[in-house]
Amino acid sequence: MTQTPALKTQRMQVGGMDCTSCALKIEASVQKLAGVSEIAVVVATGRLTVSYDPHQVSEAAIKQRVTALGYTVAGQNSVTATHHHDEHSHEHCDGHDHHGHEHVGHAYEHSHHHNGSEFNLRREGTVIGVVLALFILGSVFETPLHNTPFSIGEYLVFIPAYLLSGWSVLTSAGRNILRGQVFDENFLMTIATVGAIAIHKLPEAVGVMLFFKFGELFQESAVSRSRRSITSLLEIRPEAANLKTDSGIQTVAPEAVMVGDTILVKPGEKIPLDGDVIDGRSQVDTSALTGESVPRTVSVGEPVLAGMINQTGVLTVTVTKPFGASSIARILELVENASSKKATTEKFITKFARRYTPIVVLASLAVALLPPLFIPGASSAEWAYRALILLVISCPCGLVISIPLGYFGGIGGAAKRGILVKGATFLDTLASVKAIAFDKTGTLTKGVFKVVAIVPHNGFTQAELLCLAAEVEAGSNHPIAQSIRAAYGQPVDASTLSDYTEIAAHGIQARLGQRWVLAGNDRLMHREQIVHNTCHVEGTVVHLAVDQVYVGYVVIADEVKEDAVEAMQALKAAGVEHIMMLTGDSQAVAQRIAKTLGVDSYQAELLPEAKVTAVETLLQRFSKKGTVAFVGDGINDAPVIARADVGIAMGGLGTDAAIETADVVLMTDAPSKVAEAIQIARKTHAIVWQNIIFAIVVKGLFIALGLFGLASMWEAVFADVGVALAAIFNATRVLK
Repeated sequence: MTQTPALKTQRMQVGGMDCTSCALKIEASVQKLAGVSEIAVVVATGRLTVSYDPHQVSEAAIKQRVTALGYTVAGQNSVTATHHHDEHSHEHCDGHDHHGHEHVGHAYEHSHHHNGSEFNLRREGTVIGVVLALFILGSVFETPLHNTPFSIGEYLVFIPAYLLSGWSVLTSAGRNILRGQVFDENFLMTIATVGAIAIHKLPEAVGVMLFFKFGELFQESAVSRSRRSITSLLEIRPEAANLKTDSGIQTVAPEAVMVGDTILVKPGEKIPLDGDVIDGRSQVDTSALTGESVPRTVSVGEPVLAGMINQTGVLTVTVTKPFGASSIARILELVENASSKKATTEKFITKFARRYTPIVVLASLAVALLPPLFIPGASSAEWAYRALILLVISCPCGLVISIPLGYFGGIGGAAKRGILVKGATFLDTLASVKAIAFDKTGTLTKGVFKVVAIVPHNGFTQAELLCLAAEVEAGSNHPIAQSIRAAYGQPVDASTLSDYTEIAAHGIQARLGQRWVLAGNDRLMHREQIVHNTCHVEGTVVHLAVDQVYVGYVVIADEVKEDAVEAMQALKAAGVEHIMMLTGDSQAVAQRIAKTLGVDSYQAELLPEAKVTAVETLLQRFSKKGTVAFVGDGINDAPVIARADVGIAMGGLGTDAAIETADVVLMTDAPSKVAEAIQIARKTHAIVWQNIIFAIVVKGLFIALGLFGLASMWEAVFADVGVALAAIFNATRVLK
């Protein structure tokens, strides 16, 4: 069997990128290196993530390839992992630095570094002002084509204006040609404007460069705005911790605090690390993590998470996780890296742009050369002008920039609402969900069980039956066991408990002193051939038997979550055709909950592997209509979450298993967030396709007008820049 090579995943911070075409150039160049498995560059965070085989290519070679393109690059952190070719694979951290504070810190510093872009915008604005003044002055000296020799004044004014407005475009085109990357928007603009100067269309040449620069300025502004929206999310990162030491309180970085240390959190401060409250009572604002505005009250013994804001009282907290492994560090990392998993539409546009530009150049060449040869009386200058118009109109900037920006906005907007989507590709999958399977306990119901009935048999009293149940369940952490112990309400004597065995999906058997005790569902009673006549009981039932004699049952009830019914209605309104509920609970309980919620179907008494089979049935049924989602609480539902088209983990707050396995993590326990996630995905998808259709239709129309001589280069510029700006502003709507 061939050993899968251990791929190294390296993250680098790239400087000097101002638009998506920069990212495309870097991706295309680095992808050509032997040993590079996958690369993604995100302009909005300035992040390059590359997976490569270190035996074939070095980190230095990758950096050299990026710097050769004219960008700066700084390495961050790396993870070595055997790559599994699976959507759900995730690099694991060692709990300290791999996905921890070092990485988050870099990202945060970088977000502040982008304040430099404000200066850049001001500088570019000044250049545009100077060019506009020269442009107005140049119109005084402008002479018609037939007046020769041309006015020297016209050239003295327009050429400096052209060079000022187009210098970055000209130098970029030149650099790229020297590196063998000929066809991009810089090349298109250079050819179009140099051609315009050659046929004495100086104002048009300056106009093209001026509006192209103007468009790029707005593009940069839009990207900065999107970046700021993510930065505002990143600013929930705590800056300092008040560490309790023998010599008093010390203010230190959260990264310096160890597990087991004690920290003090004053009112108004962010809680810097995950921990348990050991003193104090307060209200905490969890909105930064969950998107929920209602504060939560915490007191001694309750957990608090990094990123929450302490509002009213002083809290003393024992730290349970290092900062790098805290919920907030994981959330920030997910949001930052989500854009590296590209949607199919995004990948298609990237490939389309690479092939499209050479085709446009060849088509323009044909327009310039062929009509004068075959159409009697056709002017070479006129058709050359039409060819230049075609070059300007055909620039794919609007699509190349607005589509990644749309997905980036969708991911950022969802994160602000406590919905973490691990990549643009999962936004697309969410948008086309037609069927959803929900786990019941802890997902649709609260998972908080209460004993509601104790029914003894064969000479046992209620008190004896409850005591027996509490003693045999003493070693279990299952919610049902916890509810039985809570109902018993006294210290449980587990000293006589031995030979404890859990029987999957049935219950438990154990020895209490000299007695063999069975506690579990009806299936366990039948499996062990215990004679009983209470097979069909409404609710979650724990049957008990002692030495093969049935002694009674305990009924436990679980409440439906407050927003569960509303969530089912919202999903139907969002166009989800089939909602299924899956549970290991009894048929009677499942039927009652299913009826309350109004789901389309349910399956009860399922073993964990049977849930996978149920989801596979849905996948087969809906394969042609759309995608299938599974929603679980993320701890014991990992196989089903991985099997669905999109796995959604609910209540990811502090649940590492949920964050690892799922494609989408809901930070609260509210089922209504599932419908909200689908609505965000559909809005993002709609905006992306609006941009694609709008750009293609408008450009197609102006190309036709240009070919028939009905559009000048001015219209071409307005069409190109206008489409790009309209698409970008449309894309930024997703953030709202």
